[in-house]
Amino acid sequence: MGFKAYMIHQEDGKVASRFVDMDEAQLDAGEVTIRVAYSSVNYKDALAATGAGRIIRRFPCVGGIDLAGTVIESRDPRFAAGDSVVATSYDIGVAHHGGYAEVARVPADWVLKLPAGLTLQEAMSLGTAGFTAGLAVARMEHDGLKPANGPVVVSGATGGVGSIAIQILAGLGYHVVALTGKEQETDYLKGLGAKEVMLRQSIDLAKIKPLGSETWAGAVDNLGGDVLSWMASTMKVGGTLASIGLAAGFQFNTTVMPFILRGVSLLGIDSVNCPMARRAEVWRRLGGDMKPAHLAALTRIIGFDELPGVFDDFIQARIKGRVVVRIAA
Repeated sequence: MGFKAYMIHQEDGKVASRFVDMDEAQLDAGEVTIRVAYSSVNYKDALAATGAGRIIRRFPCVGGIDLAGTVIESRDPRFAAGDSVVATSYDIGVAHHGGYAEVARVPADWVLKLPAGLTLQEAMSLGTAGFTAGLAVARMEHDGLKPANGPVVVSGATGGVGSIAIQILAGLGYHVVALTGKEQETDYLKGLGAKEVMLRQSIDLAKIKPLGSETWAGAVDNLGGDVLSWMASTMKVGGTLASIGLAAGFQFNTTVMPFILRGVSLLGIDSVNCPMARRAEVWRRLGGDMKPAHLAALTRIIGFDELPGVFDDFIQARIKGRVVVRIAA
């Protein structure tokens, strides 16, 4: 049976991506074969498909680090034909054929049954971005974060992770401050649940003190660079700081003072290698107490044929919220 896929190649030392026809014999090894209904587009997917980042570890490779669909067949007893499932992270879309195909085959250990409370489309509105946001909040709570501790700031607030983190935190009762460079998105961010919107331009990142004013009980950072440094310096005693992204740079210049004088915890959030037991628990909560109240408001759905046209918007930071790809016709 033939099917359509979006393949990332390397030609003359450059990355080239295009639609191709495949058959099941060309799929990678795995116990679970899935008819893909939806995938999504993450910043990582855009870097991979355009070659703007060294993401792909094997060529050629079907892109798409997320997928949701229905099991066609399974050689693992945990899954059966007809089951609705979700698979994200691991090597999917970077070293193992991913979700930008009408059919996918992946190892059973990478697959989760669709959590109660979510549709396949909603699962991809969340995708890796939503899972990462949920994992960050769960880690911060485990480290002691509670709504009574004080406000939580979220940087990169209009992006996928940021938009979902705001909703998760607001739904759990936190006072959320959205940090953004896009003043025109104030109403959007408040509509997601942010109590306040803080403009990045209002911070003098050239004059970051080793210890600034104690402001944040928690922080979710998608940017890295000077913003992360500023967050570290302005955490409250016992605060928790989750580092997720590096859109503004991978350098992080700080001192030990927030960590030894205020007991601040810096939590690195790795969605790729997260153990399956923790992954399953976060996904369960994403269908329950962590489910964003306004998921549809931050989701744009595109057809499979439209996929190549959105990658540059991610690279140029023109994307708001989440982009879901409808793979099934």
